[in-house]
Amino acid sequence: MDSILTTWSMLASSAPYLVCLFCFFIFIEQITYLKKKKSLPGPVLILPFLGNVMQLIKNPTKFWEDQAKSAKESGFSANYIIGKFIVFIQNTELSHKVFANVRPDAFHLIGHPFGKKLFGEHNLIYMSGQAHKDLRRRIAPNFTPKALSTYISLQQNIILQHLKKWESLSAQSGAKPLPLRILCRDMNLDTSQKVFVGPYMNEKSRQEFNRDYNLFNVGLVKLPVDLPGFAFRKARFAVTRLVKTLGDCVKQSKMRLVSGQEPVCLIDFWMQELLKEMQETGSGAANAVPPPHSSNIEIGGHLFDFLFAAQDASTSSLLWAVALLEQNPEILSKVRQEVSKIWSPESDTLITAENLRAMKYTEAVAREVMRYRAPATLVPHIAGEDFQLTESYTIPRGTIVFPSVFESSFQGFTDPERFDPDRFGETRQEDRLFRRNFLVFGAGPHQCVGQRYAVNHLVLFIAMFTSLLDFKRFRTDGCDDIAYVPTICPKDDCSVYLSQRCARYPSFA
Repeated sequence: MDSILTTWSMLASSAPYLVCLFCFFIFIEQITYLKKKKSLPGPVLILPFLGNVMQLIKNPTKFWEDQAKSAKESGFSANYIIGKFIVFIQNTELSHKVFANVRPDAFHLIGHPFGKKLFGEHNLIYMSGQAHKDLRRRIAPNFTPKALSTYISLQQNIILQHLKKWESLSAQSGAKPLPLRILCRDMNLDTSQKVFVGPYMNEKSRQEFNRDYNLFNVGLVKLPVDLPGFAFRKARFAVTRLVKTLGDCVKQSKMRLVSGQEPVCLIDFWMQELLKEMQETGSGAANAVPPPHSSNIEIGGHLFDFLFAAQDASTSSLLWAVALLEQNPEILSKVRQEVSKIWSPESDTLITAENLRAMKYTEAVAREVMRYRAPATLVPHIAGEDFQLTESYTIPRGTIVFPSVFESSFQGFTDPERFDPDRFGETRQEDRLFRRNFLVFGAGPHQCVGQRYAVNHLVLFIAMFTSLLDFKRFRTDGCDDIAYVPTICPKDDCSVYLSQRCARYPSFA
């Protein structure tokens, strides 16, 4: 009893010192923040340790809107989140300055504020210099015209299967509208699997893959607590399993191509070139040193990079395409007229690469969808060293920097707040006049290597969706407000009523 009393007495006597120490740490944190912030717009006082993370989690749309508003005059603003000083960049030219300086002694692309814990240290988005250039050179064969034509066939078959399923679900739901977000995500995941790894995943592997990708997706928008039971920890382990599954697909592809078979998916085109290099250099012989970036698990990691880059961004664009076309019936009518002159569902033929190139207005719509609602609104980087952004401000080392692709999309363009596909037509050519403001696919050394694939997918979806289905939006207050999940989508998940529009569905699937 005496010992307990003694302990309590010691704690009571030391409490003032502990409180003083705690207040001292808070004071130092606040001073450090103000020293880094200098004269930048942003909050003057910060919540100890947490900063403004609760506002970011509770309402990310408002958080980033507030950052953009405070950055209007200077082009950038500051904030503080879970011990991290952040700089939000609204100005396009300053964003280009960040994109152009991704290297060890300047900015490191991270994809996600806590991405290295999720994706691992050696993924494509963290590479720079010669190693990054070498890997991009090896990836290039995946996106040749021949490869893209192969993907177009796979994409259409998957899109058709899912559109038929959606129409059936809508009919079964009767008066209840059909939210498209999860359906679009599932379609894109199915498409990515078929395009990237084709025949190398069986049904069981697909189910496990889909489950793990969902765990990963959930963990992306949760607090980065790497402890058992938390979503972030589950996401991290899910990524490990996903990469292993994709690595197994790489192994199967190598074995199939060695037997002389033709490429049928993205990994086949990649491995075809790798095997050719190994044969020419003799690096495939026993005891020989293999080429860089050639191990199954490493390539599996890069495939996961592709899938992550394509998956949620594409889902966002598909949803906004439906929402914006429904809002603009005159644009929808022009799309349907153009597509009907080039392709008919009743022809039972696939849309070819030549057909796709002829759909110029539909592609203009696709590009305007991506400009007007840039899916990945922010591209986070970390300042590896102090970096002089302007004459008056140097970004401190360790700062998380957020160039805003979304904000750049509303700079320079004529009447940028208006959804207007004609801006990308041959007459106005705003895609060339303001190309520096069209940052949907990034810029600099890490500009998206698969952008043609992404555009093709959106054009194919728009052409088929508008030709095969009639659709009507279920409108509610705020249904078109932006929600972060983690890319942006309509707040109501784009809820619609669907019905069959064509006389019959194509029979190529």
